[in-house]
Amino acid sequence: MRISVLSRSLAACLSGLWVLSAPAQPASTQPVKVEAAWVRASVPGQAGTGAFMRLTASEPLTLVGVATPMAGVAEVHEMKLEGDVMRMRAIPSLALPAGKAVDLRPGGHHLMLMDLKAPLKPDTRVPLTLVLRDATGAERRVELQVAVTTRPPAGAHAGAASDAGHGHGHGHNHGQGHGTGNAQPHSRH
Repeated sequence: MRISVLSRSLAACLSGLWVLSAPAQPASTQPVKVEAAWVRASVPGQAGTGAFMRLTASEPLTLVGVATPMAGVAEVHEMKLEGDVMRMRAIPSLALPAGKAVDLRPGGHHLMLMDLKAPLKPDTRVPLTLVLRDATGAERRVELQVAVTTRPPAGAHAGAASDAGHGHGHGHNHGQGHGTGNAQPHSRH
């Protein structure tokens, strides 16, 4: 009986020590939720491709840039119908209202990766850094590892019925087909 009481006391004491040694800081919250992220696979000789995802900001934010070591140039782009021609152009920023999902998809707003350093093969991942600005002007960075695929993931907007091969106005082609994947965000301030 005495051993049982001692072992319960020792267990309670050790349990208390474990609680004291646990981190005292709350889990970090991401400034933006990233869902259904994917980068369209490319083929040898293809200079550019697109990256797509759904972003939901936890507070009003602005997407002001993107970076990746896999491309010489990475930009936020939009596609717009001008007359009878669909044109693509870089934009300086994209508003991310608090709590409202913003889709980056083929045929609309998207991330353009140009001057690819190597073909992006299916079943690999591309590191992407989203650069966000909050209401105070402070920049935040969200690091992602985004899957390279040939079909959009379940729940992703596929965009235009046939995004491949359409005229962009300045000669960039996202490549054939669509891709799937998910992103794994890691925030840094």
